[in-house]
Amino acid sequence: MQDAAPRLKSLVEQMLGVPLPLRIRAWDGSEAGPPGAPALVVHNRRALRRLLWKPGELGLARAWVSGDLGVEGDLYTALDLISGLVWERSEDTRGLMEALRDPEVRAAVRGLVKMAGPPLPPAPPAEEVRRRHHLHTKHSDRRAISHHYDVGNDFYEIVLGPSMVYSCAYWEGGGTLEEAQRDKLELIAGKLGLKPGQRLLDVGCGWGSMAIHAAREHGANVVGVTLSREQAAYARKRVADEGLTDKVEIRVQDYRDVTDGPYDAISSIGMAEHVGAERYLEYAEVLNSLLKPGGRLLNHQIARRPQRDESTYSVDEFIDAYVFPDGELAPLGTTVTQLERAGFEVRDVEAIREHYALTLRRWVANLEAGWSRAVRLTSVGRARVWRLYMAASAVAFERNQIGVNQVLAIKTPDGTGSSGMPLRARTWN
Repeated sequence: MQDAAPRLKSLVEQMLGVPLPLRIRAWDGSEAGPPGAPALVVHNRRALRRLLWKPGELGLARAWVSGDLGVEGDLYTALDLISGLVWERSEDTRGLMEALRDPEVRAAVRGLVKMAGPPLPPAPPAEEVRRRHHLHTKHSDRRAISHHYDVGNDFYEIVLGPSMVYSCAYWEGGGTLEEAQRDKLELIAGKLGLKPGQRLLDVGCGWGSMAIHAAREHGANVVGVTLSREQAAYARKRVADEGLTDKVEIRVQDYRDVTDGPYDAISSIGMAEHVGAERYLEYAEVLNSLLKPGGRLLNHQIARRPQRDESTYSVDEFIDAYVFPDGELAPLGTTVTQLERAGFEVRDVEAIREHYALTLRRWVANLEAGWSRAVRLTSVGRARVWRLYMAASAVAFERNQIGVNQVLAIKTPDGTGSSGMPLRARTWN
């Protein structure tokens, strides 16, 4: 009898207390749920065991990465519907515990256990990082960066396209991803007021795009630092190909080990998310110490929404286990406060949340178009990680669950109060 999907739908709705907005297609070929809705495809009973042993986001992620669970139909729509059931409800642990006191819910859980088969937990997919404390030492940061960025430059070329910029693009209208990334780099260069001969430190320089842009378009002398050896090798070749070796130096170096300041300007684009809450003030103080008086910092950083009780914040399980080990997000207000505690004066904040959703959708399209090659270069599990991570992030930006901001700050000269900034806001030069 092909009845797994209707039974699953009934059990899940009993547990959640709300109708399931997705269809379910089970391993026996049965289907249940709203016609026309995306389908959650449960390929085998192992998917249920993963969810029972790790209810919520991590269990879903393990089932997805391993291929035990899939989606048929529009992935973004499916993730948007799941978001309201999993990500938003997972914060309410008290409600979950109260629900488990309900005899009908407990009976539904027992029914799900019976359907799942043998009780032993399946092993996590090979792509999962072993869980650990978020120490943010130089050694642990190198290891975390290596996990994320040393997937392979060829893989990133598929996802990012020719610009090789792994941060939110700036969409001023239509145009290509490469044009939007160029506009973002130019926006940052303008905010920093870069001029020929000035020294720029690009912290977390990636594959060298900001360093090359600043040197080629604005005549700056640039030092880019990264903890990824693969990134550094790629960036150095790009610098050489552009004929900019006399103006750009790429180092494999922790920003805490940079000692050749002062610099006229510092760009930190999509790097501060790796710093961690406990180390953030240190990060801000180090960058402040490397700037000349009157120097500018452009800090481009993803932010989360503040919580009523910040002590309850926990790192996203899927992102921590599969994407950014030890990555942490902070509310925008916390970031601004820490920068000012370190001695900066914050002069401008620009929220570009919608721009990141558009960027991520382009990256997902690139990955899907180059899927076969991406799988050959990494693994099918790794490619599935990236597709889920980027699509889910796009939905999170669209739903205002997370945002991204460019914070422009200056190191005000001691005793003078002179910022060197124009009187008119957003006239950077």
